[in-house]
Amino acid sequence: MQKTSWGLVLALWGAGLGAAAQYGKFSAIFDQLPGLYPQAGASLGWVVSVVGLLGIFAGVAAGVLVARIRYRRALLWALWAGAVISLFQALVPPLPWLLVSRALEGLSHLGIVVAAPTLIAQICAPQDRGLALTLWGTFFGVAFAVLAWAGLPLVAHAGIPALLMAHGLYLAVFALILDWWLKRTPAAPTPAFSLAQLLRDHVTIYRSPAMAAPAAGWLFYTFCFVSILTVLPPYIDAAQRAFVMGAMPLTSIAVSMTLGVALLRHVTAVSVILLGFAASAASMLWLTLDPGGVAACLTLAGSMGLIQGASFAAVPQLNTQAQTQAQANGAMAQTGNIGNTLGTPVMAVASGALGYVALPLLGGAAFVCGALVHIALARKRQQR
Repeated sequence: MQKTSWGLVLALWGAGLGAAAQYGKFSAIFDQLPGLYPQAGASLGWVVSVVGLLGIFAGVAAGVLVARIRYRRALLWALWAGAVISLFQALVPPLPWLLVSRALEGLSHLGIVVAAPTLIAQICAPQDRGLALTLWGTFFGVAFAVLAWAGLPLVAHAGIPALLMAHGLYLAVFALILDWWLKRTPAAPTPAFSLAQLLRDHVTIYRSPAMAAPAAGWLFYTFCFVSILTVLPPYIDAAQRAFVMGAMPLTSIAVSMTLGVALLRHVTAVSVILLGFAASAASMLWLTLDPGGVAACLTLAGSMGLIQGASFAAVPQLNTQAQTQAQANGAMAQTGNIGNTLGTPVMAVASGALGYVALPLLGGAAFVCGALVHIALARKRQQR
C-alpha cells in the first residue's frame, strides 16, 4: 500500500504559503503604499492584482509546460525566480518597475500553484489525498493570517522593504528544502508540447466538464477572496479590525480542515463546494443587514473555507491521470488569476461609486454564479 510522505506534503504546502504571499504581501500593506508612492493614486490597486496578469493568458500553458519540464524542476525554478523578484522589490523601485516585477512574479506564482498540488496528488495514498489537498487549499488563508499577525508588526518595526526581503528569503529556503527532498521522488511521464497542441489543450480543457469544473468555480471564489480582504477592513469597527482580519483566514482554515475534511469522507468534493457557495452567499446577505459585523465576517470566512479545500480535492476526484490533473490545476491557475486580477480593482471602483453596498452585492452575485456553474457542469458529466 502506498504511504503518504506527510513531511513532503507539508514542505510543498509551505511553498504554497510563499505563493499566496505573492498576492498577500501587498494586500496586507495596501493602505501604506501611498507613503511609498504618493503620486500613484488609484493605480496602486494594480500593485495587488497585476501579479495575476500573465496567469490570465498563461494558466493552461503553465499546466502543460510544468508537465513538460517536470514538476520538480518547474517548482524549483518558480521558487528561485520568486525569491529574486521579491528581493528586487525590497529595493523599492519606481512604480513602473514595481508593476513589471509584479507581472513577472505571476510566472513564479503560476509555477508553484500548478506544480505543487499536482505533486501532492501524486505522492499521497488515495485515502489521504482529500486531506492533503484540503490542507493545500488553505495556503491563501494561512498566508494572509501570517501576514496580518506577523508581517504587519514587522513592517511597523522595520518598514515595508523588510517584509519583502523576508518573503524573498522564505522562498529561497523552501527552494533549498524541496531541491533536496524532491530528488527522491520518481519523475512523471513527459508529454509532448507545441503551440498547436497548447491551443488544442485550451479547447479540450474548457470543453471537459471534469477538467473545467474546479477552474470554473475557482474563478468566482478568487474574485471574492483577495478583494473582500482588501476592501472590507475600513467597514469594520476600528477596535475590532485587526482581530477580524487576522481571524477570518484562520476561521476559513479551521472550517476547511475540520468540517470540510469530514464532509469529503462522505460526499463528493463538488457537493462540499456547492455548500460553501450557498453559505457564502447567505453570509453576504447577513453582511448587507449588519455591515462589517464580526459574526457575519467570520461566518463568511468559514463558508469560503469549504470552497477552498474542496476545489483542490475536486481535481483528482474528477481527473485520474497526472497529466489531466496538471491541466486542471493549470486551468485553476488561469481562472484564479482572472479572479484575483479583476476582483480588487472592480470591488474598489464599485465601492467608491456605490459605497459599502457594492461589496455584498458583487460578492453575493459571484458566489451564486459559482454555484450555478458547478451545477451546470455536474449535469453535463451525468449526461456522458
